[in-house]
Amino acid sequence: MHVTFSGAAREVTGSCHLVTVGEHTIALDCGLYQGRRAESREKNIKLPIDPERLSSIVLSHAHIDHAGRLPFLTRNGYSGTIWATAATRDLCGIMLADSAHIQEKDAEFLRRRGQEAAEPLYGEKDIGPMMQKMVGEPYGRIFQVAPGVRATFLDAGHILGSASVVLDCTEGSTTRRLVFSGDIGRWGLPIIRDPQVPNGADCVIMESTYGDREHPPFTDMRERLSAIVKDAAARGGRVLIPAFAVGRVQELVYDLHALVREQAIPAIPIYIDSPLAVDATTVFGMHPEVFDRTEDMVQRVQDLFRFDLVHYTRDVAESKALNTQRGPMIIIAASGMCEAGRIVHHIANGAADPRNTILIVGFQAEHTLGRRIVEKRPMIKVFGDELPLRARVEVLNGYSAHADRRELHKWIDGVNTERTKAPVYLVHGEPPAQESLASQLAERGYRASIPARGDRADF
Repeated sequence: MHVTFSGAAREVTGSCHLVTVGEHTIALDCGLYQGRRAESREKNIKLPIDPERLSSIVLSHAHIDHAGRLPFLTRNGYSGTIWATAATRDLCGIMLADSAHIQEKDAEFLRRRGQEAAEPLYGEKDIGPMMQKMVGEPYGRIFQVAPGVRATFLDAGHILGSASVVLDCTEGSTTRRLVFSGDIGRWGLPIIRDPQVPNGADCVIMESTYGDREHPPFTDMRERLSAIVKDAAARGGRVLIPAFAVGRVQELVYDLHALVREQAIPAIPIYIDSPLAVDATTVFGMHPEVFDRTEDMVQRVQDLFRFDLVHYTRDVAESKALNTQRGPMIIIAASGMCEAGRIVHHIANGAADPRNTILIVGFQAEHTLGRRIVEKRPMIKVFGDELPLRARVEVLNGYSAHADRRELHKWIDGVNTERTKAPVYLVHGEPPAQESLASQLAERGYRASIPARGDRADF
Protein backbone atom coordinates (compact mmCIF):
# COMPACT_ATOMS: atom_id res chain seq x y z
CA MET A 1 0.00 0.00 0.00
CA HIS A 2 1.38 3.38 -0.95
CA VAL A 3 0.39 6.96 -1.74
CA THR A 4 1.82 9.15 -4.50
CA PHE A 5 1.57 12.90 -4.03
CA SER A 6 0.50 14.25 -7.40
CA GLY A 7 -0.73 17.76 -6.65
CA ALA A 8 -0.91 20.45 -3.98
CA ALA A 9 2.56 19.24 -3.00
CA ARG A 10 4.55 22.22 -1.74
CA GLU A 11 1.86 24.46 -3.23
CA VAL A 12 -1.83 25.18 -2.58
CA THR A 13 -3.60 24.27 -5.80
CA GLY A 14 -4.03 21.14 -7.93
CA SER A 15 -4.92 18.81 -5.04
CA CYS A 16 -4.46 15.16 -6.07
CA HIS A 17 -3.11 12.13 -4.20
CA LEU A 18 -3.04 8.59 -5.59
CA VAL A 19 -3.57 5.72 -3.15
CA THR A 20 -2.57 2.28 -4.45
CA VAL A 21 -3.78 -0.87 -2.73
CA GLY A 22 -2.84 -4.06 -4.56
CA GLU A 23 -3.81 -3.61 -8.19
CA HIS A 24 -6.18 -0.72 -7.55
CA THR A 25 -5.48 3.03 -7.49
CA ILE A 26 -7.83 5.57 -5.95
CA ALA A 27 -7.48 9.31 -6.54
CA LEU A 28 -8.13 11.62 -3.63
CA ASP A 29 -9.25 14.80 -5.44
CA CYS A 30 -8.18 15.99 -8.89
CA GLY A 31 -8.04 19.76 -8.69
CA LEU A 32 -7.11 22.55 -11.03
CA TYR A 33 -3.77 24.31 -10.75
CA GLN A 34 -4.11 28.09 -10.52
CA GLY A 35 -1.59 30.91 -10.88
CA ARG A 36 0.57 31.87 -13.84
CA ARG A 37 -1.38 30.92 -16.93
CA ALA A 38 1.34 29.16 -18.92
CA GLU A 39 2.75 27.31 -15.92
CA SER A 40 -0.69 26.27 -14.67
CA ARG A 41 -1.72 25.15 -18.13
CA GLU A 42 1.33 22.91 -18.42
CA LYS A 43 0.53 21.26 -15.08
CA ASN A 44 -3.19 20.92 -15.76
CA ILE A 45 -2.88 19.11 -19.08
CA LYS A 46 -0.45 16.56 -17.64
CA LEU A 47 -2.65 14.08 -15.79
CA PRO A 48 -0.97 12.21 -12.91
CA ILE A 49 -2.17 8.82 -14.15
CA ASP A 50 -3.80 7.27 -17.20
CA PRO A 51 -7.52 7.79 -16.42
CA GLU A 52 -8.31 4.26 -17.56
CA ARG A 53 -6.04 2.89 -14.81
CA LEU A 54 -7.96 4.64 -12.05
CA SER A 55 -10.30 2.42 -10.03
CA SER A 56 -12.11 5.23 -8.23
CA ILE A 57 -12.06 8.92 -7.31
CA VAL A 58 -12.94 10.17 -3.83
CA LEU A 59 -13.56 13.92 -3.67
CA SER A 60 -13.12 15.93 -0.49
CA HIS A 61 -15.07 19.02 -1.58
CA ALA A 62 -16.17 21.14 -4.51
CA HIS A 63 -13.60 23.94 -4.61
CA ILE A 64 -11.97 24.15 -8.03
CA ASP A 65 -8.45 23.49 -6.72
CA HIS A 66 -9.78 20.11 -5.53
CA ALA A 67 -12.39 19.21 -8.17
CA GLY A 68 -11.48 21.31 -11.19
CA ARG A 69 -9.92 18.63 -13.41
CA LEU A 70 -12.64 16.01 -12.98
CA PRO A 71 -14.27 16.83 -16.36
CA PHE A 72 -10.82 16.66 -17.97
CA LEU A 73 -10.35 13.18 -16.48
CA THR A 74 -13.69 11.89 -17.72
CA ARG A 75 -13.15 13.52 -21.11
CA ASN A 76 -9.89 11.58 -21.34
CA GLY A 77 -11.32 8.17 -20.54
CA TYR A 78 -12.10 7.85 -16.84
CA SER A 79 -15.23 5.70 -16.57
CA GLY A 80 -15.42 4.85 -12.86
CA THR A 81 -17.32 6.41 -9.97
CA ILE A 82 -16.61 9.81 -8.41
CA TRP A 83 -17.59 9.59 -4.73
CA ALA A 84 -18.56 12.75 -2.84
CA THR A 85 -21.05 13.98 -0.28
CA ALA A 86 -24.47 14.91 -1.65
CA ALA A 87 -23.85 18.63 -1.13
CA THR A 88 -20.46 18.41 -2.86
CA ARG A 89 -22.07 16.62 -5.79
CA ASP A 90 -24.68 19.35 -6.15
CA LEU A 91 -22.09 22.10 -5.87
CA CYS A 92 -19.86 20.44 -8.46
CA GLY A 93 -22.71 20.49 -10.94
CA ILE A 94 -22.72 24.29 -10.92
CA MET A 95 -19.06 25.02 -10.15
CA LEU A 96 -17.57 22.87 -12.87
CA ALA A 97 -20.05 24.15 -15.43
CA ASP A 98 -18.97 27.65 -14.42
CA SER A 99 -15.30 26.66 -14.73
CA ALA A 100 -15.92 25.38 -18.25
CA HIS A 101 -17.81 28.55 -19.17
CA ILE A 102 -15.01 30.78 -17.85
CA GLN A 103 -12.34 28.84 -19.75
CA GLU A 104 -14.31 29.12 -22.99
CA LYS A 105 -15.09 32.83 -22.54
CA ASP A 106 -11.51 33.72 -21.52
CA ALA A 107 -10.19 32.02 -24.65
CA GLU A 108 -12.70 33.96 -26.79
CA PHE A 109 -11.75 37.24 -25.09
CA LEU A 110 -8.02 36.75 -25.69
CA ARG A 111 -8.59 35.84 -29.31
CA ARG A 112 -10.65 39.00 -29.86
CA ARG A 113 -7.71 41.00 -28.51
CA GLY A 114 -5.37 39.25 -30.90
CA GLN A 115 -3.61 37.36 -28.10
CA GLU A 116 -2.71 33.70 -28.16
CA ALA A 117 -5.27 31.61 -26.28
CA ALA A 118 -4.94 27.98 -25.22
CA GLU A 119 -7.85 25.65 -25.82
CA PRO A 120 -10.00 25.10 -22.70
CA LEU A 121 -9.29 21.91 -20.77
CA TYR A 122 -12.97 21.07 -21.13
CA GLY A 123 -16.22 22.63 -22.22
CA GLU A 124 -19.74 22.85 -20.87
CA LYS A 125 -20.68 19.76 -22.92
CA ASP A 126 -18.26 17.70 -20.79
CA ILE A 127 -20.00 18.43 -17.47
CA GLY A 128 -23.05 16.19 -17.96
CA PRO A 129 -21.04 13.00 -18.61
CA MET A 130 -18.87 13.78 -15.57
CA MET A 131 -21.87 14.40 -13.31
CA GLN A 132 -23.37 11.03 -14.29
CA LYS A 133 -20.39 9.41 -12.58
CA MET A 134 -20.84 11.25 -9.27
CA VAL A 135 -22.45 9.40 -6.37
CA GLY A 136 -23.42 11.19 -3.15
CA GLU A 137 -22.77 9.56 0.22
CA PRO A 138 -23.75 10.89 3.65
CA TYR A 139 -21.32 11.64 6.42
CA GLY A 140 -20.45 8.67 8.61
CA ARG A 141 -21.53 5.82 6.31
CA ILE A 142 -18.93 3.29 5.16
CA PHE A 143 -18.86 2.53 1.42
CA GLN A 144 -16.55 0.50 -0.80
CA VAL A 145 -14.58 2.42 -3.43
CA ALA A 146 -12.44 -0.48 -4.70
CA PRO A 147 -11.83 -4.11 -3.72
CA GLY A 148 -10.28 -4.00 -0.25
CA VAL A 149 -10.80 -0.25 0.17
CA ARG A 150 -13.62 1.17 2.29
CA ALA A 151 -14.21 4.91 2.66
CA THR A 152 -16.00 7.12 5.17
CA PHE A 153 -16.72 10.86 4.92
CA LEU A 154 -16.50 13.02 8.04
CA ASP A 155 -17.55 16.67 8.10
CA ALA A 156 -14.42 18.81 7.57
CA GLY A 157 -16.22 22.06 8.49
CA HIS A 158 -14.60 23.93 5.55
CA ILE A 159 -17.47 24.59 3.13
CA LEU A 160 -20.89 23.09 2.57
CA GLY A 161 -20.42 19.35 2.02
CA SER A 162 -16.67 19.34 2.66
CA ALA A 163 -15.24 16.11 4.01
CA SER A 164 -12.20 14.50 5.50
CA VAL A 165 -11.75 11.06 3.99
CA VAL A 166 -11.01 7.91 5.97
CA LEU A 167 -9.77 4.98 3.86
CA ASP A 168 -9.53 1.55 5.49
CA CYS A 169 -7.28 -0.39 3.12
CA THR A 170 -6.87 -4.18 3.20
CA GLU A 171 -4.11 -5.98 1.33
CA GLY A 172 -3.71 -9.68 2.15
CA SER A 173 -4.13 -10.01 5.90
CA THR A 174 -3.14 -6.41 6.63
CA THR A 175 -5.57 -3.52 7.09
CA ARG A 176 -4.30 0.03 7.46
CA ARG A 177 -6.09 3.32 7.81
CA LEU A 178 -5.19 6.36 5.72
CA VAL A 179 -6.76 9.68 6.64
CA PHE A 180 -6.91 12.55 4.14
CA SER A 181 -7.85 15.76 5.89
CA GLY A 182 -9.17 17.54 2.81
CA ASP A 183 -9.30 21.21 3.72
CA ILE A 184 -9.83 21.50 7.46
CA GLY A 185 -12.30 24.16 8.52
CA ARG A 186 -12.44 26.28 11.63
CA TRP A 187 -14.30 25.84 14.85
CA GLY A 188 -17.02 28.48 15.09
CA LEU A 189 -17.51 29.32 11.42
CA PRO A 190 -21.04 30.51 10.63
CA ILE A 191 -23.69 28.37 8.95
CA ILE A 192 -21.79 25.05 8.83
CA ARG A 193 -20.80 22.70 11.63
CA ASP A 194 -17.40 22.39 13.30
CA PRO A 195 -14.84 19.90 11.93
CA GLN A 196 -15.32 16.26 12.89
CA VAL A 197 -11.98 14.66 13.68
CA PRO A 198 -11.23 11.09 12.47
CA ASN A 199 -10.40 8.52 15.12
CA GLY A 200 -6.92 7.13 14.59
CA ALA A 201 -4.76 6.57 11.51
CA ASP A 202 -1.72 4.70 10.20
CA CYS A 203 -0.99 7.48 7.72
CA VAL A 204 -2.22 11.10 7.58
CA ILE A 205 -2.27 13.45 4.60
CA MET A 206 -2.94 16.86 6.09
CA GLU A 207 -3.45 20.33 4.66
CA SER A 208 -1.16 23.08 5.94
CA THR A 209 -2.33 26.33 4.33
CA TYR A 210 -2.03 28.39 7.50
CA GLY A 211 0.48 26.25 9.36
CA ASP A 212 2.63 29.25 10.24
CA ARG A 213 0.08 31.68 11.59
CA GLU A 214 -3.00 32.24 13.69
CA HIS A 215 -6.18 33.92 12.51
CA PRO A 216 -7.83 36.78 14.32
CA PRO A 217 -10.94 35.61 16.17
CA PHE A 218 -13.80 35.08 13.76
CA THR A 219 -16.08 37.01 16.09
CA ASP A 220 -14.01 40.17 15.40
CA MET A 221 -14.57 39.98 11.65
CA ARG A 222 -18.12 41.30 11.70
CA GLU A 223 -17.06 44.42 13.61
CA ARG A 224 -14.14 45.05 11.22
CA LEU A 225 -16.38 44.47 8.22
CA SER A 226 -18.77 47.08 9.59
CA ALA A 227 -15.95 49.63 9.99
CA ILE A 228 -14.64 49.04 6.44
CA VAL A 229 -18.10 49.43 4.90
CA LYS A 230 -18.85 52.60 6.86
CA ASP A 231 -15.48 54.11 5.92
CA ALA A 232 -15.89 53.42 2.18
CA ALA A 233 -19.48 54.70 2.22
CA ALA A 234 -18.36 57.93 3.88
CA ARG A 235 -15.88 58.47 1.02
CA GLY A 236 -18.60 57.78 -1.55
CA GLY A 237 -16.72 54.71 -2.72
CA ARG A 238 -17.52 51.10 -3.29
CA VAL A 239 -16.25 48.01 -1.52
CA LEU A 240 -15.07 45.39 -4.01
CA ILE A 241 -14.81 41.93 -2.48
CA PRO A 242 -13.29 39.03 -4.43
CA ALA A 243 -14.81 35.94 -2.89
CA PHE A 244 -15.15 32.26 -3.58
CA ALA A 245 -18.71 31.79 -4.79
CA VAL A 246 -19.18 28.81 -2.51
CA GLY A 247 -18.80 29.35 1.21
CA ARG A 248 -17.19 32.76 1.39
CA VAL A 249 -20.00 34.61 -0.40
CA GLN A 250 -22.61 33.00 1.84
CA GLU A 251 -20.58 33.84 4.98
CA LEU A 252 -20.30 37.47 3.90
CA VAL A 253 -23.99 37.74 3.07
CA TYR A 254 -24.79 36.13 6.42
CA ASP A 255 -22.67 38.72 8.29
CA LEU A 256 -23.92 41.65 6.22
CA HIS A 257 -27.47 40.46 6.92
CA ALA A 258 -26.67 40.48 10.64
CA LEU A 259 -25.14 43.99 10.41
CA VAL A 260 -28.20 45.29 8.55
CA ARG A 261 -30.48 43.80 11.21
CA GLU A 262 -28.34 45.55 13.85
CA GLN A 263 -28.28 48.81 11.82
CA ALA A 264 -24.48 48.67 12.09
CA ILE A 265 -23.79 49.65 8.45
CA PRO A 266 -25.32 52.29 6.16
CA ALA A 267 -28.26 51.22 4.03
CA ILE A 268 -26.27 50.90 0.79
CA PRO A 269 -26.95 48.33 -1.94
CA ILE A 270 -25.16 45.00 -1.79
CA TYR A 271 -24.64 43.24 -5.12
CA ILE A 272 -23.77 39.58 -5.41
CA ASP A 273 -22.49 39.80 -8.97
CA SER A 274 -21.96 36.15 -9.71
CA PRO A 275 -24.31 33.70 -11.39
CA LEU A 276 -22.35 30.92 -9.70
CA ALA A 277 -22.88 32.47 -6.27
CA VAL A 278 -26.62 32.74 -6.99
CA ASP A 279 -26.71 29.04 -7.86
CA ALA A 280 -24.50 28.12 -4.92
CA THR A 281 -26.81 29.96 -2.55
CA THR A 282 -29.67 27.89 -3.95
CA VAL A 283 -27.66 24.73 -3.22
CA PHE A 284 -27.10 25.94 0.34
CA GLY A 285 -30.87 26.16 0.70
CA MET A 286 -31.17 22.55 -0.50
CA HIS A 287 -28.95 21.22 2.31
CA PRO A 288 -30.08 22.65 5.66
CA GLU A 289 -29.28 19.24 7.15
CA VAL A 290 -25.61 20.29 7.36
CA PHE A 291 -26.24 23.73 8.93
CA ASP A 292 -25.15 24.41 12.49
CA ARG A 293 -28.47 24.50 14.32
CA THR A 294 -26.88 25.96 17.47
CA GLU A 295 -26.48 29.39 15.80
CA ASP A 296 -28.96 32.13 16.65
CA MET A 297 -29.33 33.41 13.06
CA VAL A 298 -29.89 29.88 11.75
CA GLN A 299 -32.62 29.39 14.34
CA ARG A 300 -34.32 32.78 13.98
CA VAL A 301 -34.12 33.76 10.29
CA GLN A 302 -36.08 31.81 7.73
CA ASP A 303 -34.02 32.93 4.72
CA LEU A 304 -30.43 33.65 5.72
CA PHE A 305 -29.31 34.92 2.33
CA ARG A 306 -32.09 37.26 1.18
CA PHE A 307 -32.99 40.65 2.62
CA ASP A 308 -33.98 44.10 1.33
CA LEU A 309 -30.51 45.49 0.48
CA VAL A 310 -29.06 42.43 -1.23
CA HIS A 311 -29.36 41.98 -4.99
CA TYR A 312 -28.28 38.90 -6.95
CA THR A 313 -27.24 39.59 -10.54
CA ARG A 314 -27.03 37.03 -13.31
CA ASP A 315 -27.25 39.05 -16.50
CA VAL A 316 -24.03 40.43 -18.04
CA ALA A 317 -25.77 43.72 -18.81
CA GLU A 318 -26.70 44.10 -15.13
CA SER A 319 -23.09 43.48 -14.16
CA LYS A 320 -21.77 46.06 -16.63
CA ALA A 321 -24.34 48.59 -15.45
CA LEU A 322 -22.80 48.54 -11.97
CA ASN A 323 -19.70 50.24 -13.37
CA THR A 324 -21.74 53.33 -14.31
CA GLN A 325 -23.89 53.39 -11.19
CA ARG A 326 -23.10 56.21 -8.78
CA GLY A 327 -22.88 56.21 -5.02
CA PRO A 328 -21.46 53.80 -2.46
CA MET A 329 -22.16 50.12 -2.76
CA ILE A 330 -20.77 46.69 -1.97
CA ILE A 331 -19.95 44.34 -4.83
CA ILE A 332 -19.09 40.72 -4.06
CA ALA A 333 -17.97 38.66 -7.04
CA ALA A 334 -15.91 35.63 -7.97
CA SER A 335 -13.25 34.47 -8.36
CA GLY A 336 -11.70 34.50 -4.92
CA MET A 337 -8.13 34.95 -6.18
CA CYS A 338 -9.10 37.46 -8.89
CA GLU A 339 -7.92 35.13 -11.64
CA ALA A 340 -11.16 35.05 -13.60
CA GLY A 341 -14.81 36.05 -13.46
CA ARG A 342 -16.61 39.34 -12.97
CA ILE A 343 -14.45 40.59 -10.10
CA VAL A 344 -11.60 41.12 -12.56
CA HIS A 345 -13.76 43.55 -14.56
CA HIS A 346 -14.77 45.41 -11.39
CA ILE A 347 -11.12 45.69 -10.33
CA ALA A 348 -10.20 46.94 -13.80
CA ASN A 349 -12.84 49.67 -13.41
CA GLY A 350 -12.30 50.48 -9.73
CA ALA A 351 -8.66 49.88 -8.74
CA ALA A 352 -7.51 53.37 -9.73
CA ASP A 353 -10.15 55.21 -7.65
CA PRO A 354 -8.87 56.11 -4.16
CA ARG A 355 -12.45 56.31 -2.85
CA ASN A 356 -12.84 52.57 -3.34
CA THR A 357 -11.75 49.71 -1.11
CA ILE A 358 -10.68 46.26 -2.28
CA LEU A 359 -11.40 43.89 0.57
CA ILE A 360 -9.52 40.58 0.54
CA VAL A 361 -11.19 37.88 2.62
CA GLY A 362 -9.36 34.71 1.60
CA PHE A 363 -6.02 33.12 0.87
CA GLN A 364 -4.28 34.41 -2.26
CA ALA A 365 -1.88 31.97 -3.92
CA GLU A 366 1.42 33.07 -5.38
CA HIS A 367 1.38 34.63 -8.86
CA THR A 368 -2.33 35.51 -8.72
CA LEU A 369 -3.80 38.99 -9.17
CA GLY A 370 -5.21 38.69 -5.66
CA ARG A 371 -1.73 38.19 -4.21
CA ARG A 372 -0.42 41.25 -6.08
CA ILE A 373 -3.28 43.31 -4.64
CA VAL A 374 -2.54 42.06 -1.11
CA GLU A 375 1.10 43.10 -1.66
CA LYS A 376 -0.23 46.57 -2.59
CA ARG A 377 1.86 46.81 -5.69
CA PRO A 378 1.59 50.32 -7.18
CA MET A 379 0.77 48.88 -10.60
CA ILE A 380 -1.21 45.72 -11.36
CA LYS A 381 -1.80 43.96 -14.66
CA VAL A 382 -5.45 43.31 -15.52
CA PHE A 383 -6.40 41.80 -18.89
CA GLY A 384 -2.88 42.54 -20.08
CA ASP A 385 -3.04 46.24 -19.18
CA GLU A 386 -1.02 47.95 -16.45
CA LEU A 387 -3.27 49.86 -14.03
CA PRO A 388 -2.47 51.97 -10.96
CA LEU A 389 -3.66 50.53 -7.65
CA ARG A 390 -4.96 53.57 -5.78
CA ALA A 391 -7.94 51.94 -4.05
CA ARG A 392 -7.48 51.10 -0.39
CA VAL A 393 -6.63 47.46 0.26
CA GLU A 394 -7.97 45.77 3.39
CA VAL A 395 -7.36 42.17 4.39
CA LEU A 396 -9.62 40.19 6.74
CA ASN A 397 -7.91 36.83 7.18
CA GLY A 398 -10.32 35.94 9.94
CA TYR A 399 -12.83 34.97 7.27
CA SER A 400 -10.60 32.15 6.16
CA ALA A 401 -12.34 28.80 6.03
CA HIS A 402 -8.98 27.07 6.61
CA ALA A 403 -7.83 26.08 10.08
CA ASP A 404 -4.92 28.08 11.48
CA ARG A 405 -1.95 26.43 13.21
CA ARG A 406 -3.72 26.11 16.58
CA GLU A 407 -6.70 24.44 14.91
CA LEU A 408 -4.42 22.19 12.83
CA HIS A 409 -2.76 21.08 16.09
CA LYS A 410 -6.18 20.43 17.60
CA TRP A 411 -7.23 18.36 14.58
CA ILE A 412 -4.12 16.17 14.37
CA ASP A 413 -4.07 15.60 18.13
CA GLY A 414 -7.63 14.32 17.85
CA VAL A 415 -6.70 11.91 15.06
CA ASN A 416 -3.88 10.37 17.05
CA THR A 417 -5.43 10.11 20.49
CA GLU A 418 -5.88 6.32 20.48
CA ARG A 419 -3.09 5.04 18.21
CA THR A 420 0.66 5.41 17.95
CA LYS A 421 1.33 8.69 16.21
CA ALA A 422 1.24 8.03 12.47
CA PRO A 423 3.45 9.73 9.88
CA VAL A 424 1.97 13.03 8.78
CA TYR A 425 2.47 14.27 5.22
CA LEU A 426 1.85 17.99 4.84
CA VAL A 427 0.20 19.10 1.60
CA HIS A 428 -1.79 22.10 0.32
CA GLY A 429 0.53 24.78 1.63
CA GLU A 430 3.34 27.05 0.57
CA PRO A 431 6.81 26.00 1.77
CA PRO A 432 7.21 28.56 4.60
CA ALA A 433 3.89 27.54 6.17
CA GLN A 434 4.68 23.85 5.74
CA GLU A 435 8.19 24.10 7.15
CA SER A 436 6.92 25.98 10.19
CA LEU A 437 4.16 23.45 10.84
CA ALA A 438 6.47 20.48 10.29
CA SER A 439 8.87 21.91 12.86
CA GLN A 440 6.05 22.48 15.36
CA LEU A 441 4.75 18.94 14.92
CA ALA A 442 8.22 17.43 15.24
CA GLU A 443 8.67 19.23 18.57
CA ARG A 444 5.43 17.59 19.70
CA GLY A 445 6.51 14.07 18.73
CA TYR A 446 5.06 13.71 15.24
CA ARG A 447 6.87 12.35 12.21
CA ALA A 448 5.97 15.16 9.84
CA SER A 449 7.35 15.57 6.33
CA ILE A 450 6.68 17.67 3.24
CA PRO A 451 6.42 15.60 0.07
CA ALA A 452 7.19 17.04 -3.36
CA ARG A 453 5.08 16.36 -6.41
CA GLY A 454 5.74 12.79 -7.53
CA ASP A 455 7.02 11.56 -4.15
CA ARG A 456 5.77 8.21 -2.91
CA ALA A 457 5.21 6.97 0.65
CA ASP A 458 4.41 3.44 1.81
CA PHE A 459 1.94 2.94 4.65
